[in-house]
Amino acid sequence: MDAFYIILTASLFAISCGLLGCFLVLRKMAMVGDAISHAVLPGIVIAFLLTGTRDSFEMIIGAALIGIFSTFLIEFFHNKAGLQTDAAIGVTFTWLFALGVILISVFAGQVDLDQECVLYGEIAYVPIDLWIGDDGTIFGPRALYVAAMTLIVNIAFIRIGFKQLHLTTFDPAFAATIGISVSLWNYLLMGAVSMTTVAAFDSVGAILVVALLVGPAAIAYLLTDRFQTMMMITVFVAIISSTLGYYLAVLVDGSIAGAIVTIIGMLFGITFLFSPSNGVLMKKRLQRKEAQRLKAGAPLS
Repeated sequence: MDAFYIILTASLFAISCGLLGCFLVLRKMAMVGDAISHAVLPGIVIAFLLTGTRDSFEMIIGAALIGIFSTFLIEFFHNKAGLQTDAAIGVTFTWLFALGVILISVFAGQVDLDQECVLYGEIAYVPIDLWIGDDGTIFGPRALYVAAMTLIVNIAFIRIGFKQLHLTTFDPAFAATIGISVSLWNYLLMGAVSMTTVAAFDSVGAILVVALLVGPAAIAYLLTDRFQTMMMITVFVAIISSTLGYYLAVLVDGSIAGAIVTIIGMLFGITFLFSPSNGVLMKKRLQRKEAQRLKAGAPLS
């Protein structure tokens, strides 16, 4: 049963991250999740200073608020200052992370307070972090409910705003001409990414979250040119990676998160080489065939 809980939780978070990751990959903002993982440190410190406790709930709220603020800063620097997206991300997360370090050294130097001890979770602990009611009823792993709620919210967000998200991703100029606020939907998407990232951090860990935001979507991107198909492939890859990653970790007696990321990397490598439309080896094979046709004087098909 523990294996089922871990795989299901990982799959739900992987799908949540992957669906948003499809938009991030196409917008060339794939590393926003990594930026948020550094930028939330001031939120953790401020939450501790205000509440005087290191309970996960208060830390997550503080981290989430700063995470959303960081996405707003990234969009602001990109749109108002004309910075490239990667430069805006780099400036934002390094500044906020440095601010968090200063706050720790000045106000919490004697406290064991850092991202790893209060925010970055371990997916192997999912089965033992249970939601227990006041009457002693055990409802199951707390992370499973968080993952399910996160997925429901993300699916609702994408379904309601699919047209706007689609247009602002592929043709922002056209979206603006028909009255869609490109900035607003960028902020909404970044807010969803921030909330999803922070929610997943507490349960599955930072490295896994960043990989889930980028990996499945990148694999799907190499396999299809249709966006809806890309999202479906992303869901499939998310589930397969979570399942195979768990059993790989059991086989080698290693980190579950590390094993899932390893599977994602292996799948990406296979796709990179053998994708029918974008694979390196398949492209070379097609080029050789075309060269042979030209050499033989055969007409191009």
